[in-house]
Amino acid sequence: MRVLMTGGGTGGHVNPALAIAQTIMENEPDSEIAFVGTPRGIENKLVPAQGYKLYHVDVMGLRRSLSLKNIKAAYLALTSPGKAKKIIKEFKPDIVIGTGGYVSWPVCKAASKMGIPTALHESNAVPGMAVRMLSGSADRIFLNFEKAGKGLDCPEKLMLVGCPMLGSFATVSKEEAREKLGIPKDAECVILSYGGSLGAEKVNEAVLALMERFSGGREGVYHTHATGAIEKEIAFGQFRQKGLHKHKNLELLEYIYDMPYRVAAADIVICRAGALTVSELSLAGKCAVFIPSPNVTDDQQFKNANVLYEKGAAALIRETPELPDELINIVADLAAYPEKRRDMEEKIATFAIKDANKRIYLEARRLVDEHKK
Repeated sequence: MRVLMTGGGTGGHVNPALAIAQTIMENEPDSEIAFVGTPRGIENKLVPAQGYKLYHVDVMGLRRSLSLKNIKAAYLALTSPGKAKKIIKEFKPDIVIGTGGYVSWPVCKAASKMGIPTALHESNAVPGMAVRMLSGSADRIFLNFEKAGKGLDCPEKLMLVGCPMLGSFATVSKEEAREKLGIPKDAECVILSYGGSLGAEKVNEAVLALMERFSGGREGVYHTHATGAIEKEIAFGQFRQKGLHKHKNLELLEYIYDMPYRVAAADIVICRAGALTVSELSLAGKCAVFIPSPNVTDDQQFKNANVLYEKGAAALIRETPELPDELINIVADLAAYPEKRRDMEEKIATFAIKDANKRIYLEARRLVDEHKK
């Protein structure tokens, strides 16, 4: 099977595409897979690292405010489908699969016009612009959240599959993870917190306040926090200034490289609410406290977290000046009452779809076979 994957800009678009590609190769090792991204996105690091060919189509989103960049964006919107068509003619895919980001639009649109089967994956609770624009021409739209289908007027094309992932957050046991990380078996509450690979200033500030006023020195509590690359120096300086480095039960890192083990070991996870993160914690069945980024288009992270919050499956805090106090109150309550954590764990697990990768592969295979008949 020859597959052209397209999606870019953020890891939330690229990693699901890589997971789909990996699953296709596991089931059909003789497949040919290539990617189409933008010249600037994170796909330029992630895709080549996995050994796939990466084509480029330059495309930009329109800004809501008046900007000269909108002129360039409009020009690229007109020219990008033609460039995508050339790539498709060169690669000759059996199917094109888009996972979001502006680059998905010209590639999937061109493929559809050329009579090539197209499929989209929407990882967020509310469909992004690319998926909304392509919903009329795509052959299949894969959903991570059932709620996302309400924003699309094509129920016959929708298929709830979950979020495809690289690796598994459901196979490591809490006991195995804690032994590997050197956390005592009798630990009463293990807290994991992070704000993303680059870091989030307000999340770091709130978590350091939590460490200072709750976690630090509290017997039976173990707390690890990842600051992110950009915020590292400031956060590490505040950590020492507050004297938190003296507490052996507190650990401050720049980045977490063994996330499946860290998540498995945790009783409470504090983090942002990107679609991939929400799906990972659902698979792992973790008690989650979501602090959605306020800087994401259409407030997508809040909408993702709110789906779980409304079902009692997670805690949700907005990024306001009251964030530190709210976080401390919520975490202290969850730490004190294990039964509340277990209730949230059971409820968040109901959102998990463990075979998302396989579901997408099988449907892609079916679309290709049906097209060839």
